[in-house]
Amino acid sequence: MKKILFGLIAFLALLLGAASFAGFPPSYLIAAPGVATGIGSKLLCSSRYVSGFSQEQSFDDLVQYSGILQQLTVEYDEAQKSVTTSLFGLSEKTANYIPHIGCAIDYAGFNQRASLQTEQAPTSDELWPAGDTVGAADSGMKDLLAQLLATDNENGLNSRAYLVAYRGRVIGEAYGQGADADTPLLGWSMAKSLTAIMLANLEYRGVLDLDAPPEFESWQGDERSQIRISDMLTMTDGLAFSEEYNPGDDATAMLFTEPSSSAFVMEKAALHVPGSQFNYSSGTANLLARIYFEKAGGNQDNHDAYMADIHQTLAFQNAIFEVDASGVFMGSSYLYASARDWARVGELMLGGGTINEQRVMTEDWVSRATTPNGSENQRAYGYQWWLNRGNEELRWADIPADAYSAQGNRQQYLMIVPSLDLIIVRLGWTAGAYPVNEIFSKIIDQL
Repeated sequence: MKKILFGLIAFLALLLGAASFAGFPPSYLIAAPGVATGIGSKLLCSSRYVSGFSQEQSFDDLVQYSGILQQLTVEYDEAQKSVTTSLFGLSEKTANYIPHIGCAIDYAGFNQRASLQTEQAPTSDELWPAGDTVGAADSGMKDLLAQLLATDNENGLNSRAYLVAYRGRVIGEAYGQGADADTPLLGWSMAKSLTAIMLANLEYRGVLDLDAPPEFESWQGDERSQIRISDMLTMTDGLAFSEEYNPGDDATAMLFTEPSSSAFVMEKAALHVPGSQFNYSSGTANLLARIYFEKAGGNQDNHDAYMADIHQTLAFQNAIFEVDASGVFMGSSYLYASARDWARVGELMLGGGTINEQRVMTEDWVSRATTPNGSENQRAYGYQWWLNRGNEELRWADIPADAYSAQGNRQQYLMIVPSLDLIIVRLGWTAGAYPVNEIFSKIIDQL
């Protein structure tokens, strides 16, 4: 036993020395096992039991993030729908699936997810967006999307879904790599845009003032008490949060090692005057989800409010918004939805806050949400929406200036072009850059 212990200590010392030589701080290596098992168990669980991908495809997707993930030992429990990962015996984590709630990493003492009472939301065969029936596709658009998807995948872009909705109707779709029209696909940071809509609904119902502070108790009495919710929506709150994705950084710790993402971010200090500096922060998005959680009434009430006011009103058919171990929605990252469901979010925005003859938020909120912010360094960002306009040059040069989008890691896009009454959805698993301006302008030209 002593020989094994001494060997492990020697191995860790060697790795620490190698990490230091390579320019990585010791904190990188210390955090790496926990992050690796966290990202492994969480993403594999959701890929397998939410999206329905095979174990093989789930693992192939996972290891694209880092070569070290190839070294994970993975155990699936298909009966219990859980995934356990370990790394050289240095860390082990388990994520489990709950029907209609999705997956999250297990943490001792956090049972909020398990206590939620849930049931399958009603589905509908009405015409989209009220239901999941789409009419006849436009043949030219259908062919173009099929061609784009095939070319993308020949070039290693791993596109899985394209959808175009024009003037309130789905006119073309294309699917690949194991996905179809019913597959809930991970939107990553596109979840931020829906989180903003959830707060807009609270404002519409008179529950929340977006120009007021969030009233977090731990922020009272220091400079963070000056932060407004609207500052948080535009990522100009000034909090010291690092969006780097290396082990030991804020974002990876929050997503893969902390039972309460919002509690982790709550402790971050103020770095800038609110409203002055744009700093893209998944941590801020999870604080926004915490605001929704508290204003909606806590664990079960939080879930029920979302299901009634957002999920069912938008008529989501194949969507799961996951919560963390503390029961708070993962507003930064973990909304899984089909391309048709993602397009429903776009239709709500095009409708000025109404969809399926129901109002979710005010038309004024949609205007505010898509107006450039007042920061000094990045104005082309609204209320958790990326804007084409706002900086000196357009973000997408060949796309109308009024376009805006929800965007996520691996090049997820929900683009909305109000002047054309157009929605474009692209979902996939792209490791590098994606030519959004080139491809989406082709789609626009096809109109």
